[in-house]
Amino acid sequence: MVDVVCVGILVADVIVRPVAQLPEPGTLGFVEAIELRGGGCALNTSSALARLGLASAALGKVGRDTFGDFVLRLLDERAVDADGVLRDPELPTSASVALVDPAGERTFLHVRGANAALAADELGERPIAGRALHVAGALVLDGLDGEPTAELLAEARSRGIHTSVDPVFDPDGRWERLLPALPHCDLVTPGLAEAQGITGEREAARAAARLRELGARTAAVTLGADGCYVSGDGFEGHVPAVPVNAVDGTGAGDAFAAGFLYGALAGWPLERCARFANAAGALATTAIGAFEGVGTLEETLTAASL
Repeated sequence: MVDVVCVGILVADVIVRPVAQLPEPGTLGFVEAIELRGGGCALNTSSALARLGLASAALGKVGRDTFGDFVLRLLDERAVDADGVLRDPELPTSASVALVDPAGERTFLHVRGANAALAADELGERPIAGRALHVAGALVLDGLDGEPTAELLAEARSRGIHTSVDPVFDPDGRWERLLPALPHCDLVTPGLAEAQGITGEREAARAAARLRELGARTAAVTLGADGCYVSGDGFEGHVPAVPVNAVDGTGAGDAFAAGFLYGALAGWPLERCARFANAAGALATTAIGAFEGVGTLEETLTAASL
């Protein structure tokens, strides 16, 4: 049986580093590396879960193109079940250019592509085939955001399946599309910018509290190098980050979500889940790419001092 089904965005990432600033229009700037990597919340989180030892599946849509072949090959190499990945002959595989600055922070340029066309009626029974259903990349899943996501989560929860959502930053500011899903979420793991957009609150603690008022059972707001703030039954507070030599923050939030899900399925208390998730996210920043630095279960437990 699958442990976690990750429904969401599958992306080919072109990573450019380091980019301290863009060159003037019409000129040329040199960088150290331009690399093609796997990306997208569903790919990253399912991959991290598999690295931690859980059986994971990715559900999503890619194009019938070279980037789509690349994404499917990565899922196979990482032992992620990709039987539910659909291929669209008309749309390109979603892709991003990630500009990584010298401190490891990244800025994305993104083509929605096939991800935006994913619809609930294409998924069948696959979303409810595991112990947990994780919607990875909410707010840029145009065909799934809003009520369709809420219905998927409600159905999963009615069957005793753990439900979670990891939203991404929506440059169009359509934050209200997440609201129908929150009452059906056991866990929501936004970054601070997403939490601020959804709730209108600037501070992490107030944003986490507001997410719970809107229906989420547990809210874990990620704070990058400052760790996370968690609000849930039995624990409320800031959990410090695990110090590492960060070189690329791509995928850190997805690894965090994977770590928190691992702890939730293991029945751990929330603070232990958060410490483990922080360690998972921190290790992901120690190598270039969204997956290359992700640790094994033993490595992540050691990093978290658990």
